[in-house]
Amino acid sequence: MRSVLLVTALALAGCTTVRQVHDPATLTPDGKAVRTRTDDALDYGVATFIAATPETVWAVLTDAKAFTRWNSTLVRFEGQVALGQKVELVSKVAPDRTFSLTVSAFDAPRAMVWEDGNGMFLGVRHFTLTPKDQGTVLAMSETYSGFFLGSAEKKMPDFTANFETFAQDLKREAEARAQAGTAR
Repeated sequence: MRSVLLVTALALAGCTTVRQVHDPATLTPDGKAVRTRTDDALDYGVATFIAATPETVWAVLTDAKAFTRWNSTLVRFEGQVALGQKVELVSKVAPDRTFSLTVSAFDAPRAMVWEDGNGMFLGVRHFTLTPKDQGTVLAMSETYSGFFLGSAEKKMPDFTANFETFAQDLKREAEARAQAGTAR
């Protein structure tokens, strides 16, 4: 009973959560993921240059039906990638867990946010597309925070390689679509 009261008190006190550690503009677009641990957050980020328009990259990111075809980091992906909608995914690094995320921001073709959790433990993934040199810089970061970050972090795999693979897969698919002249 005491633990329930403690958790309730902490929730009511408004546990601190961090929505984003890195400004997307600070990530070097080299396809190398970075892991950052601050006092109150854990963050993974990656940026890469893609030789395709933001519209083409956006079409890939929002094409839920094709996600597992091009994204080798996933086992399953379901749902609709649209504002307020839920997507469910199963990652190869955690194949026994289904992540249910809400698309909480959707600014086509520039930015999108997916999130899961609450003040006790929150995961927020940002996708940012910036036009550059007849292509697009994709910046993606995921920030974990909240009261249970310390205990959750001990059970989490290192997502660095996963982020790099995702960026490579997205780059490959978007550039192939750009070469073929098809956004979808």
